[in-house]
Amino acid sequence: MDADAAKRLAAQAAADLMPEEGVIGLGTGTTTRFFINEVGRLVGEGRKFSAVPTSRRSRELATSLHIPLLDDSGPWSIDVCVDGADEVSTELDLIKGGGGAQTREKIVNRHSRQNVIIVDESKLSRRLGEKRAVPVEVVVFGHRATAAALSRFGDASLRFAADDPFVTDSGNYIYDVETGPISDPVELEEEFRHLPGVIETGLFCGRADVVIVAGAGGVELWHRDGRRMPAGAR
Repeated sequence: MDADAAKRLAAQAAADLMPEEGVIGLGTGTTTRFFINEVGRLVGEGRKFSAVPTSRRSRELATSLHIPLLDDSGPWSIDVCVDGADEVSTELDLIKGGGGAQTREKIVNRHSRQNVIIVDESKLSRRLGEKRAVPVEVVVFGHRATAAALSRFGDASLRFAADDPFVTDSGNYIYDVETGPISDPVELEEEFRHLPGVIETGLFCGRADVVIVAGAGGVELWHRDGRRMPAGAR
């Protein structure tokens, strides 16, 4: 199964978990785009949803699909948020931020009653940091000084888009920190966030209620309480 096919299956399984009506958080990234398309289909069929997108890209896609959207300012009462991840550990902790939206994603995650993560099996690892660097969003002022502090944890590379630094929707830069396997992601997140200039990190610890994993063996739902079941099982 190719990656896009797996992502589409994970997105369809997430759509099957949606309430009959309510507020949905829309994550950012290639996998989540498949889910947003599923929400658009459900809205077209008459489901009464409104949504909170976590990036301009997700907002633009949702708008094109006629999904009713809430104001960016909040506050919101979000029933379920569906998002992707760049890496998922056996403890269901996450690295996110490959799309540069981790700060907004973490805000929406915090204000959601349930958080569902959709991935293909290539995103799985035993420990975070085995496959992906940790994105860290920093203010532009003094960003090289902040990078020097981040380099204590591993090589910190400023993210670029073409020839210019990548700028988040909130006007900040991102440094990708090559930590290697992380023994204690909760502690590392706290250390990052205590550095002046750091806005937010791509470490999402204890924030996934369900991870939907799609791969050659089918689609499974992994619950934080340790249950694993095929998609569609109750």
